Amino acid sequence: MKLRSPAFQDHGGIPRKYTCEGADVSPPLAIEDVPAGTRSLALIVDDPDAPDPAAPKMTWVHWVLYDLPPETTSLPEGVSAAALHARDGLNDWKRTGYGGPCPPIGRHRYFFKLFALDARVGDLHRPTSAQLQSALSGHLLAETQLVGLYAKGRP
Repeated sequence: MKLRSPAFQDHGGIPRKYTCEGADVSPPLAIEDVPAGTRSLALIVDDPDAPDPAAPKMTWVHWVLYDLPPETTSLPEGVSAAALHARDGLNDWKRTGYGGPCPPIGRHRYFFKLFALDARVGDLHRPTSAQLQSALSGHLLAETQLVGLYAKGRP
C-alpha cells in the first residue's frame, strides 16, 4: 500500500498553503495498492517533534479520520470526513478535521499514517488518536506513511 501527495514529496517540504500560515486546508493525498480484503481505511496525521525538535516532549495529533471506504483512491485538498463517507476523530486542538502544521520552533516532521483494516471501526464518538489506534488492534492488514516537513516562516 502506498500514500502519496501531489503537493509534496515524501520527506519534502509541506507547502505553506496546508499550514497555519496559509489556508490551513488538508493537502491532497493519493492512495494506491490497498490490499484485498480491506473493509475500511484510517488516517492519522501527527507530529512527534512537539514542541521543539531538539527536545521533543510529545506527539501532537493534527488529524484523525477513519472508516474511509476501502475503494478510496484519493483525498482531495481540504476534504471533510462527510465528503468521504468517513468518520472524524479529535485532533489535539480538541476539534475534528484537519489542523495544519504550526510548529512553535524549528522544522518538524509530519507523519501521514494510513491503515488498511479488515473491518469497519464503527462510531467511536470522536475518538482521539490513541483511542482509534486501540480500536485498530487486531484488524490491521497493512500500513504505510508519508512524511512532510515544515518550519514556520519558510515557503
